[in-house]
Amino acid sequence: MSASLAPECNETKERYDNCFLKWYSEKYIRGTATNDECEPLFKQYKTCLSKALKERGIDQMLEDARADNKENDAEYMKLSAR
Repeated sequence: MSASLAPECNETKERYDNCFLKWYSEKYIRGTATNDECEPLFKQYKTCLSKALKERGIDQMLEDARADNKENDAEYMKLSAR
């Protein structure tokens, strides 16, 4: 598994990755999953990562890049829906 973009989130990401891989291979693929059991861990990781990105000023760059690419994203979504 890969490290997080924010080293302080590595432990949380590793717990989520392990949970997801187990859930995916043992339940989702076999069709026995009723929900995403790892969602609480994902939320913890997302919170940690969001905080780290904000502290580094990267969050605004991401928002700007998303805004600049809205039209491209919309076009891609149209093409992939076909």
